[in-house]
Amino acid sequence: QVQLVESGGGLVQAGDSLRLSCVASGRTFSTYAMGWFRHAPGKEREFVATISASGGSIYYVDSVKGRFTISRDNAKNTVYLQMNSLKPEDTAVYYCAESRGSSYYLSRGNYDYWGQGTQVTVSS
Repeated sequence: QVQLVESGGGLVQAGDSLRLSCVASGRTFSTYAMGWFRHAPGKEREFVATISASGGSIYYVDSVKGRFTISRDNAKNTVYLQMNSLKPEDTAVYYCAESRGSSYYLSRGNYDYWGQGTQVTVSS
């Protein structure tokens, strides 16, 4: 049984930073690409960032490029999302997801397992 547990969300002011963590268990973490998605009220869940199984390939949605950094530690079965220069429009529930392959994936349909989400609220 695959489990993904996110942590690190919170309430911050615009311009602040947060680091989200997601610990995976249940299958060989280093085999699968990971992704971060977010869901804001009134909007569809959107892709934020993805990282390949090896960590060698990374992709971001345009709105977070230069501000967010995805990384992974395969020895710790953990994927991270470092979020700097946060904006009120970054407010959402953030979810990590484990894919079905080793490449990097932007589409929700490529992800088999999801965490419970962690709330990020950015005040202006």
